[in-house]
Amino acid sequence: MTNKSHLKKLIIGAVCFIFIATGSGITGQHSAHAAASNPNTAIQENAATVSSVSSKKKAAIIALSKSLMGKVRYKFGVNNPSKLWFDCSSFTKYVFASQGISLKWGSAAQSKQGVYVAKKNLQPGDLVFFSVSKPGRVNHVGIYIGNGKFIQNTIGKSINGVIISDLNAGSYPKRYITARRVG
Repeated sequence: MTNKSHLKKLIIGAVCFIFIATGSGITGQHSAHAAASNPNTAIQENAATVSSVSSKKKAAIIALSKSLMGKVRYKFGVNNPSKLWFDCSSFTKYVFASQGISLKWGSAAQSKQGVYVAKKNLQPGDLVFFSVSKPGRVNHVGIYIGNGKFIQNTIGKSINGVIISDLNAGSYPKRYITARRVG
């Protein structure tokens, strides 16, 4: 067996596993025919479905985050879902877990999960990371929600809880460090 055909079989097997695990699958005569006649077409169709599932999860994460505005309290170093007391990273951990996406606790740890995303390529549901106390060091996280905005759990002069902020306003542009796509 050549490396190329072995790779195709591995990819097809992985895609099939993903669809069995998520309850999705190839349906209809066209898709079944495409899978039989051209494995690459089936992979593309299945990848689009996986992307759609991921987009739905990210939309649900954003919706839950917004629904918690005015209900969550920021407490540094705290992860208490029963009282809705979180720091920034336990908040992201909590809302991502609602969609079966596991994040570590700690913004620095979360900044190493998933895959890197350039700021210009941000999509809703991506994690955005900042330095808010030690320059150049990740110590704050939020969730990008689109249109240059992100949602975060934070504390400030007149803020304690979940708010929506602008990536391009205030001190955020100079404090922005990186972004990651998880899930």
